[in-house]
Amino acid sequence: MPYTEELKELIKKVDATRSARVERKKRGEEFPLLSLEEREERLKKYHPDFVKGARREIRVGPNKGYAISPEIADLLESRSRVDPDKIDLSRTDYETDVLVLGGGGAGTSAALLAQERGARVILATKLRHGDANTMMAEGGIQAASKDTKDSPYYHYLDVMGGGHFKNIPDLVRTLVMEAPKVLAWLEGLGCMFSKSEDGRLKSLHGGGTCRKRMHYAADITGAEIMRTLRDEAKNRLDQGITILEFVPAVELILNEHGHCAGAVLYNLETEEYCLVKAKAVIMATGGSGRLHIQGFMTTNHYGATGDGLVLGYRAGLKVNFLHTVQYHPTGAVFPEQAEGLLITEKFRGAGANVLNVEGEQFVNEREPRDVESASFIRECTDMKKGVPTPTGKMGVWIDSPMIDVLKGPGTVEKEFPGKHILFRRYGINISKEPMLVYPTLHYQNGGLEFTADCDTSIPGLFAAGEVGGGIHGENRLMGNSLLDITVFGRIAGKNAALYAKEKAKEGTLTLDHVRRYHKEIEEAGVQTGVISPMLLPDYSNPEIRKRQLTSHYEGTIR
Repeated sequence: MPYTEELKELIKKVDATRSARVERKKRGEEFPLLSLEEREERLKKYHPDFVKGARREIRVGPNKGYAISPEIADLLESRSRVDPDKIDLSRTDYETDVLVLGGGGAGTSAALLAQERGARVILATKLRHGDANTMMAEGGIQAASKDTKDSPYYHYLDVMGGGHFKNIPDLVRTLVMEAPKVLAWLEGLGCMFSKSEDGRLKSLHGGGTCRKRMHYAADITGAEIMRTLRDEAKNRLDQGITILEFVPAVELILNEHGHCAGAVLYNLETEEYCLVKAKAVIMATGGSGRLHIQGFMTTNHYGATGDGLVLGYRAGLKVNFLHTVQYHPTGAVFPEQAEGLLITEKFRGAGANVLNVEGEQFVNEREPRDVESASFIRECTDMKKGVPTPTGKMGVWIDSPMIDVLKGPGTVEKEFPGKHILFRRYGINISKEPMLVYPTLHYQNGGLEFTADCDTSIPGLFAAGEVGGGIHGENRLMGNSLLDITVFGRIAGKNAALYAKEKAKEGTLTLDHVRRYHKEIEEAGVQTGVISPMLLPDYSNPEIRKRQLTSHYEGTIR
C-alpha cells in the first residue's frame, strides 16, 4: 500500500532537512561516530542480545551450561525426528564420495570444488536448489581487490573490530586472504558485478569498514552469485554432480569408528526417508532466522530453521558464538506485506541518511550493524522519536531520495533496481520517498565449531557457511557473508574430496549417537515436547499444525 496521509505529513519533515544534510555531506561533515565506550554502553542497554530472558543455559550435550537464545536451545535439547531403532542402515538408497547438505552458496561452491577434484557429489537441499539466504543477500561482497590503499591487512582489522575482537583469528585470516581469489573465481564463472566505464569493479563503504571494498551487482548481489553458482552446478550434472531437491537432512549417520558416513534424508514430496552413504559429508545448511528469536521479523528464507546446528550438536560437535544474534538495522516495517524484508546497507553506503520522526540524524550510518540496530531501538523507545506505522509499530526513515540529490537523478533506480521495483508495486517511489525501517533478525553469528580447513571434531564431517561459527565473532560486517560462504565452501569442497579419496575409513553404519543423546535428555529430565530439526517454520493454528511437517511432527504422514 502507498504511504498513508499521516506518514506523508511526516515525510515532509524529512524533505525539509534534506538540503542542509546534503550540503553537510558535500563538505565532508559526517555525524560523529560513537566512541568504543559509548558503543558498548548502547549495546548493553538496547541490543536484543542483552534484554532479560534473551539467553538460557543448554541443559544437555557438549555445550551444557552455555547460555544462548531459548529458541535455539529448545531445538538442541529436543528428540530426533527419526527413531534409530526403525531405520534399516543395511539398505542405502544412494552412495557417493561427498554428500553436501544444503543448496545455497556454501553448499554449491563446495559441490563444484569437490567435483573438480574427481569426487562424485550428491547435493541434497531442503527446498529448490538456490532457495537460501544467499539468494536474499543484497549489498555486496567484501574483498581487498582494487584500491591500492587497501589490503587484506585492513580487511582483517575491520573484521576483527566488527566482531569485538572475539573472532577466531585463523578463520578471519583465511577469509580475507582468500577474498581476492574468490572474486576472480566468481567473475570467471560469469558473475556480473557492477563496473565503472573503465571496467573496474565498483566499490562502496560498508558499516565498520575503513576502506571501500564492497563490490556488488546492483542491489541483487546474492541473487547474481547464486545464479552463477547454480548454473555452473547444473552444467556439471553429467560430470559427477547429482542434485536432490526437497530432501532435507534429518539425521547424520556415523560409522563404528565415529566417523561421519552419510545422512538420513526426508523427501518432502513423497514423505519417505532415504539413506545416503558417503565417504565425506559437508554441512552447509545455513542459518536460523525463521526461528524468529524474541519475536523479531526476519530477512531469512523460508527454510532457515537451524537444522545443521541440531544435527551437528546431536552428533557431538560443539557450538560457539550462539550467544549473539545479528539483527540487521534496516528491515522494512512498512508496508506490512514487506515486513522484515532486507533493505540493504548499500543505501547507507551510497549516502542515504538515517532519520527520526523529526527528520533529524541521530547516528552515523556506518556504525557496525549491532550498534546501528541498538541506536534505532533507542530512538524508538527511550528517545520516543520513532515513526509510527498504521499498525502501531515504530520505525525510522532511510532517506533514499538523498542519493539522487548527491549522485544525480536516476541513481536510485539504476543502483537499486530490486528495491525500486518492489516498492513501486506498493505505490511507493523510493527515488522520491524515504523507506521506513526497523531492526530485523538477519544472521546467525555463531554455529558449529570448525577450523580454517573446514574440518570439525568428527572425522569426515566438514562445515561451511552460516552454519559454522567463529569467523565473525560477536557481530558480522556487511559483505562478509557472501565472502564467507564462497571462501569456506570452496575449502570444504576441496578438503572433503581429498578426505574421501585418501582418508575415509569404512565401517558399520550406526545411529548410536542418537540413542545416546535421547538417553542424556531423559536422564536430565528435559521435556520440551519438541522434535528437531524443525525443517519448516510453523505459522499455523494448533489444529492445522498437527498435519504439518513442523517441529512437532514425527514420522511420515503416510
